[in-house]
Amino acid sequence: MSRIGLLGGSFDPIHEAHLALARTALAHLAADSVQLIPAAAPWQRQPLAATADQRAEMVALAIAGQPGLALNRIEIDRGGPSYTIDTLRALTAGMGTPLASPVRYVWILGADQLANFCTWKDWQDIVALADLAVASRPGAEPGPSAELHAALATHGRTLHRLPMPEMEISSSAIRQRLARGEPVDGLVPPAVLQYIRQHRLYQV
Repeated sequence: MSRIGLLGGSFDPIHEAHLALARTALAHLAADSVQLIPAAAPWQRQPLAATADQRAEMVALAIAGQPGLALNRIEIDRGGPSYTIDTLRALTAGMGTPLASPVRYVWILGADQLANFCTWKDWQDIVALADLAVASRPGAEPGPSAELHAALATHGRTLHRLPMPEMEISSSAIRQRLARGEPVDGLVPPAVLQYIRQHRLYQV
């Protein structure tokens, strides 16, 4: 059975912490690949600064030449509000019983997302379709709620812990620095920074 990690996000823009998380998941999960899935319109977020295609292009530039990392445009191509459950249902359609399928998906998230996971649309169905992998973030310790712990056990799912080093990088902080004309070298891959400058993104 192959194992595929799924890392969703707005990637507005993608940055080095996203890439570190994807590489950590690829290695720690012994995954065949980790797919980065830019959201079309994240339902819990304000409108995004870059277009969907621009964010997908930045992801493609960021992961170029990195074996095991891939861009998946499923949410962008679907359009509309991006819900994890819709993506998992589309990916697992026609595979029969999830636990007996040839692919075992692992949804990757940060500890802050784990804390509000039970507010996600049809979160119990997400657990039925995929394992979870959580990485620590500064100021947040990973730990499932009792409700989520029970759902994981019911569906025979695993909560993987990713030994992620603390990296205090956020897309919002990068956008703010760019708007102020401050350098972001080392925070985003060089090819992504070149793309941002070329397309004059995140300027006031």
